[in-house]
Amino acid sequence: MADKPTSGEVFGVPYNFDRPSMGRMLSAYWQPGEGMLVEKPFGVGYTLNLANWRSWIVVAVAGLLLWQQEQGKTEGADGTEEDEPVEVIVDDE
Repeated sequence: MADKPTSGEVFGVPYNFDRPSMGRMLSAYWQPGEGMLVEKPFGVGYTLNLANWRSWIVVAVAGLLLWQQEQGKTEGADGTEEDEPVEVIVDDE
């Protein structure tokens, strides 16, 4: 049987299943002069290029949204705990 290719593109989406080296893993996330998205060092698709300032905005917004979600779990909109039971009354008419 013919060997299957371990890297390439399918419908414009890159893939790479070569065994990653530490150097390739580190250099994949820091590529000055490239765009915000670069090919993943292992797997399918793209990842953020941390040498691009736009990537840091994406990371900051994601962190802010995660922090906001964690704060919302402990506190309701009116400042009360949301873990309290709620009584539901159903009127059969």
